[in-house]
Amino acid sequence: MNRKITCVMCPVGCRITVEMNGDEPVISGNRCTRGRQYVIDELIKPKRVLTTSVKVEDGDLPLVSVKTSGPIEKKIIMDKMKEIKKKTVGAPVKIGEIIIENIDGNGVDLLATRKVKKIHK
Repeated sequence: MNRKITCVMCPVGCRITVEMNGDEPVISGNRCTRGRQYVIDELIKPKRVLTTSVKVEDGDLPLVSVKTSGPIEKKIIMDKMKEIKKKTVGAPVKIGEIIIENIDGNGVDLLATRKVKKIHK
């Protein structure tokens, strides 16, 4: 296996090469240890920050943008999207408000990234 991965841990965006030497990966092109760890994580258990939106009742906006407080395993994202699609929150919503606590079972929360005001009918 010979694979090139662009590191996203900082703005530099190193192009890191991974080659397998038996069972051991040979990693080159990273300028720091974070790049090396990113590649190892990407090969073994890739993770992503999930961004989407959640329905809002009685808000000045019909949806609130949300994101996970940290990366979650890539393999569970589709299941979590199904869970999020069913979720509705009541206005008002504050930035940083926890929408779903511990969404991944590992302590990562789903947080509001926008303020939604309550409308009075």
